Amino acid sequence: MGVIGIGTDLVEVERFRLALRRTPGLTERLFSDAERAYAARRRDPTERLAARFAAKEAVMKAMGVGLWRFPLRDIEVVRAASGAPSVRLHGRAAVLAADRGVTEWRLTLTHTSTMAQAIAVAL
Repeated sequence: MGVIGIGTDLVEVERFRLALRRTPGLTERLFSDAERAYAARRRDPTERLAARFAAKEAVMKAMGVGLWRFPLRDIEVVRAASGAPSVRLHGRAAVLAADRGVTEWRLTLTHTSTMAQAIAVAL
């Protein structure tokens, strides 16, 4: 199985927090119900949301497309029972990935209180 694309993104947590405060409804526009519920269980949900936003941008970069080519909710970060993150695509994102021959994803997320990063590999 070959690599089709690699994407990475880095998000400043405080800047993301300010964007969420300034734009009511942004979390609903960007994240699935499950993503929001996962983040809400944490002391600071913004760190987890920032990592997931970074993942969505990394996935777009791995597919070679720019922001807003499809709704960001079309990319969902899901967790295996082990806790490992992975990518589930919906709608236009799924169609675009299929058109490009993507059949699998590898995803890694990390964050601190100030930065969140994601790396996505399209296979």
